[in-house]
Amino acid sequence: MSVAPRSNIAFPVVVTVAVCLGAAATLLVLALSGAPGTTLLATALAALPVGPVLAAYLWLDRYEPEPRVLLASGLAWGAFVATMAAVFVQGLGGLLVGMTDTFSLAVVAPVVEEASKGLFLVLLLWWRRAEIDGILDGIVYAGMVGIGFAFTENILYLASAYNGTEGMGPGGVGAVTGTFVLRCVFSPFAHPLFTAFIGIGVGLAVGSRSGAVRVLAPVGGYLLAVLTHGLWNGSTVFGFGSFVLVYLVIMAPAFIGMVALAWWARETEAHLLRVALTDAARRGLLPATDIGWVVNLRGRRAARRYARQHGGPEAERAMRQYQQAAIELGFLHHRLLRGTAPADWQPRGQHFLGRIQAARPRIAFPGQVVPQQ
Repeated sequence: MSVAPRSNIAFPVVVTVAVCLGAAATLLVLALSGAPGTTLLATALAALPVGPVLAAYLWLDRYEPEPRVLLASGLAWGAFVATMAAVFVQGLGGLLVGMTDTFSLAVVAPVVEEASKGLFLVLLLWWRRAEIDGILDGIVYAGMVGIGFAFTENILYLASAYNGTEGMGPGGVGAVTGTFVLRCVFSPFAHPLFTAFIGIGVGLAVGSRSGAVRVLAPVGGYLLAVLTHGLWNGSTVFGFGSFVLVYLVIMAPAFIGMVALAWWARETEAHLLRVALTDAARRGLLPATDIGWVVNLRGRRAARRYARQHGGPEAERAMRQYQQAAIELGFLHHRLLRGTAPADWQPRGQHFLGRIQAARPRIAFPGQVVPQQ
C-alpha cells in the first residue's frame, strides 16, 4: 500500500483546521456585530460582486485549470482565516500600542492583511509547489484569496455602515448604499489586485533556478502588495479628492497592467506548452498530431464538441481527461527542461502518462475515426 507524502497530508490538514477555526471566529464576530437582519443584508450585498470577479479569475484559469479543491481552499482561507487573523492582530495591536485610526488604516492594516492573505500562497509554495506552474497560477490563487477576504470584510463594513458604528457615519440605507458603491462597485478587484503582487512573486520563485530569486521574489511581491494597499487605504483618509486621485493615477493603471500581465502570461504559457509538448512528442510520450488540440483553446473546445457529438458524454469526458493530463505533462516537462522540476517529477510524470495512455484509445480528434466504446 502506498503512503501519501507528508506534504500532501500536511497542507489539507493545516488549511482545514485553520479554516474551521476562522469560520467559527467569523460567525462569532458576525453574531456580535449587530442584528441578524443587518448581517443578512450585508452578506447579500457583499455577495453581489463575488460572482463577476470570480468568473473573471476562472476565465483566466481555463488554460490550465487548477484543482477546484485548491481554488476553494484559497477562497475559504481569504474569507475566514486571513480576515479573522487581520481582525485579531489589528485589535490586539490597538489595545497594546494604542495606535491612531489613521496609522492603523494606512500602515498596520496593509501589513497585517497582506501577510495573512499571502500566507496561503506561501503554504502552496512550501507544500504544493508542483501545483504552481508560473505567474498566471500565482495570480489566480492570489485572486481566490483576495475574493474571499473582500467578501467577509465587506460584510463587516456594510454592517457597520448600516449600524452607524466605528466611524461609518449616521447609519441607515444612505450609509450602506455609499459603502456598497465604494467597495463593491468601484473597487471589487482591490484585494485580489493587492495580493496578486504576492502571487506574481510566488510564480517567479517557482520558475527560477536562482535561490536568491526564490526568496526575494515573494518578499518583493509582499512589499508591493503592502505599498499599493497602504496607498489605497491612505487615500480614503484625506478625503474624496485624494481617493479619486489614487484611483485614477495608481489603482486603475495597476489594474490595467495586471490584466495585461495576466494575458501575456497566458499567451506565453501557450507557447511554452507547445514547445514542451513538441519535445515530449519527439520522445514518444504522445502523438505530435494531438498537440494543437491540446494547446489551442479553440481547438480544445472543438475536440470536446466533436467527441460529444460522435461519442456522447463518455467520449467527451475521456477527451477532457486526456487534454488535462497532456497539459499537466507539458508544464511538468517544461520545468524539467528548465531545471526547475519538483522533487517528485518522476512519479508525477508517470501518473500523467498513465492517464494519457488510458484515455487515448477512447478518443478521436476531428477528422479521425471515433473508437467504438
